[in-house]
Amino acid sequence: MSATSKTSPATMVDGTEMMSNLSEMARWVKLSGTPEERDAFGFLERRMREYGYRTNLLLHDAYISLPGKAQVHVGGTSIGCITHSFSRPTPQGGLSGVPVYVGAGTAQDFAKVDVRGRIALIEGMAMPETAKRASDAGASAQLHISHHEHIHEMCISPIWGSPSLSTRTDIPKTVACTVANADGVAIRDALAVGKFPVVALHAEVDTGWRKTPLLECDLDGQDGANTPFVLMSGHYDTWYYGVMDNGSANAGMLEAARIVAQRRSELKRGVRVCFWSGHSHGRYSGSTWYVDTHWDELDRRCVAHVNVDSLGGIGATSLENAAAMTELMHLAREAAQAHTNQTYKGKRKARNSDESFVGVGIPSMFGSISEQAHKDGPARNALGWWWHTAEDLIDKVDEANLVRDARVLTQVLWRLAADEIVPLDHAATLEALGGEFAEIQDRLKGRFEIDSLIGIAKSAHSIARSIGAFRGTASKQAVDVANAALMATSRALVPVDYSTGDRFAHEPALPVPNWTALQPLRDLAATASGSDEEKFAAVDAIRARNRIVFALREATSALERARAALGVR
Repeated sequence: MSATSKTSPATMVDGTEMMSNLSEMARWVKLSGTPEERDAFGFLERRMREYGYRTNLLLHDAYISLPGKAQVHVGGTSIGCITHSFSRPTPQGGLSGVPVYVGAGTAQDFAKVDVRGRIALIEGMAMPETAKRASDAGASAQLHISHHEHIHEMCISPIWGSPSLSTRTDIPKTVACTVANADGVAIRDALAVGKFPVVALHAEVDTGWRKTPLLECDLDGQDGANTPFVLMSGHYDTWYYGVMDNGSANAGMLEAARIVAQRRSELKRGVRVCFWSGHSHGRYSGSTWYVDTHWDELDRRCVAHVNVDSLGGIGATSLENAAAMTELMHLAREAAQAHTNQTYKGKRKARNSDESFVGVGIPSMFGSISEQAHKDGPARNALGWWWHTAEDLIDKVDEANLVRDARVLTQVLWRLAADEIVPLDHAATLEALGGEFAEIQDRLKGRFEIDSLIGIAKSAHSIARSIGAFRGTASKQAVDVANAALMATSRALVPVDYSTGDRFAHEPALPVPNWTALQPLRDLAATASGSDEEKFAAVDAIRARNRIVFALREATSALERARAALGVR
């Protein structure tokens, strides 16, 4: 049963209100853990209180890395550059040598060369997976060639959140700098013709523990506090002024929060809004700390997570690829197509953008909603060439695009908070899982039994479809039972899809395969029958099968509770 009213909340989005808020937020450079950022959080807190939210400004320890001055000299000539968050600072006097070209910095690229104690020259942006490979290969530094004339600030740590005793050894061990394309290509071309250009790097990076702010804002539903809520979140810290990333998203969040508060009497569950620090300079340290310290509450109460990042950019006319987990993709499709003339295709949620909630099992959607429409080869940035540069100013935000994105945001937030039965399409999730089984079933036939998995998934899918088709009425008690059961189904399925198994830890900020729990089965299917490799792979596959069976039985049990409460067959 979806929320209905004479006036859709999405139509209430006010561009003037958002641009006014955005102009205020554009006054601050918000580096994580700095006094300026703390001052900027004061504006958010005042505004959310004005909108009717109960606010709580939290301070917590976070391991933050702020890049400082950087210089790159080639043969004594200085070229423009930046260093990166979690780069090692150079020793006094800098670090120099003839670089080793490592192509795009893939595992295969690093395997072809010896970079021990050398500067690795790498094509493309400084990414955590590349930094990990460079560190593991023993490089002393990595020098990145930007894919165009613009140089983008990046965080190169692969550790999700603040390092722990068990993960701090994964802090990058290299100095990292990036130069513009033309300058980097000149070094690469000199190496290609047998020259030996000496490159000297100088980098200052301030890395350590800092107190960082986090703003939590609550609007209770009809049943008051301590009942289920929808979480809407986005980071507030920025590179430079960061007016699009993430000021425009913060403006959209404020607007969606304002509108929902005006219609609070219609809410079936609460709305919680969180603004994070530590996204840009702490690898999602704020949201990670929040999950770790609020795990039990999130597990019991959080229905879904709406992530908001970089709305309304100039030229950002494509909404067809807005990301969502499978059980929420129908909401993204409905909202995107309602406010554009585009056919929504959707894409899988990636391992980025404060998606710190997958271990808990909270379904999530969005991040960015719109992106640049036209691809222009390797120089394309989906969020605009100015992303993570000093040029991210208020002229990069288009008010009409911001209004459109905020309408999409408001519509999905409203559905999640005001629908009587929380709109989680677990049938779609289980159908997607069935497709994953189909891809490996034939290759495992006669070698490893997964028919039981397929049978349980099909049974759960049938129950989920019957719940999704429910159009009747039910008592409040029955609806509450059904909603709790649908949340429990997410707790079972989301971690199987997006994590390797530990619901209380956080995977590294590195790419993961679809339906991560199935990877050992795929690895087994790729081995030769009868080989020792097959036997090794089978050990992991058996454990993976046990995990998947358990998750599917938990999901089936929860779905059966929902079906019984609603009286459907």
